[in-house]
Amino acid sequence: MSCPLGVVALGDSITNGGGELQYGVALQSWALWTARGLGLPYTGVATDGARAADVVERQLGAVEAQAGLRWDLGCLYVGVNDVRALDFDPAAFARDHATALAFLAERCARVLTATFPLDLGRPRAGHLGEGNAIVERNARAAGALLLDLRGFGARNLVMADRVHPTALGQVWIAERALEVLAGDGMTARARPSALVAPSRPGRARRLQGDATYAYRHAKVSARATALIARERLRSLGTRP
Repeated sequence: MSCPLGVVALGDSITNGGGELQYGVALQSWALWTARGLGLPYTGVATDGARAADVVERQLGAVEAQAGLRWDLGCLYVGVNDVRALDFDPAAFARDHATALAFLAERCARVLTATFPLDLGRPRAGHLGEGNAIVERNARAAGALLLDLRGFGARNLVMADRVHPTALGQVWIAERALEVLAGDGMTARARPSALVAPSRPGRARRLQGDATYAYRHAKVSARATALIARERLRSLGTRP
């Protein structure tokens, strides 16, 4: 009988992690912080830009290659790239998300999945309500635990693109994940926030950071406005 191997995580760039330091804190995956909080080993197979179909086509095989192995916890956070896409296919997303959950349920003592922030992306994702309803429905059907991220999005927790968590945002998500897991009987050995020591920037550095964020946010918003205008013109041009 094999011994459980800790935490395995599937998903996109949010779960893959990596990026800029924030006040001296490295940007690591929320799932990795969750594993550290639980005191368990971590296996991450998430990839940048992945949709639910990519998880099924590529990531499940990477886990399955470790034949006969089991995990204490399987994490699945995917769909951000699906619900932001103009070609969003709810039936295909529901099928692939459910397939990934079922795959994890066969190999993990517990499975955790997550909903999407309601203020996601610029332009704002157009299929959030439908996507979140699918995730919630699939979680119930699979007996998976649900991490509610619909309210996620504070200034210091999400980057200017309104998609990717900052280093502290990843820690915040992990702490909420641990709260959900504690409610199901798992024991957290440490709070991720206690494992980091953010520096305390002076006033000049804070102002510089605010100015940089405002500039990046303005660029993202301007690009979003241009995209929306282009799509509207294209739509008008195709009307009979």
